[in-house]
Amino acid sequence: MNDSPPRPRVGCGAAIIDDQGRILLVQRRRQPEAGHWGQPGGKLDWGEPGRTCAEREILEELGIKVVAGPVLAVTDMIAADSHWLAVTYRADGCVGEPSIQEPEAIADWGWFALDALPAPLTQATRDAVTALRGAT
Repeated sequence: MNDSPPRPRVGCGAAIIDDQGRILLVQRRRQPEAGHWGQPGGKLDWGEPGRTCAEREILEELGIKVVAGPVLAVTDMIAADSHWLAVTYRADGCVGEPSIQEPEAIADWGWFALDALPAPLTQATRDAVTALRGAT
């Protein structure tokens, strides 16, 4: 029997910005925040550095390579039945053309100007966009 309390989960992703200043977003199929638009990323594996996780997950989800740069935002998502800590890195550009590699997880993707974002956005993406707007 395990009496230890549940532990928070950690997700890592990247706000990928192209040379036109647009951000790459994906529409989530899975909870939490199914149907919301957010930056690509996923669950941190045991012993895996956060930047490595973001780069791996983006390659798995969209078939593109990125270099995760500085931390842009850290978001706590606490609900009655879950607790996630989302770390968002900034990535300037990508290698390859995005294409959905995990259709069970991603419904759609697109490049969006920061002043013309789709709705609804994930909490982590709202935090990342706030940080991006503050950096310009």
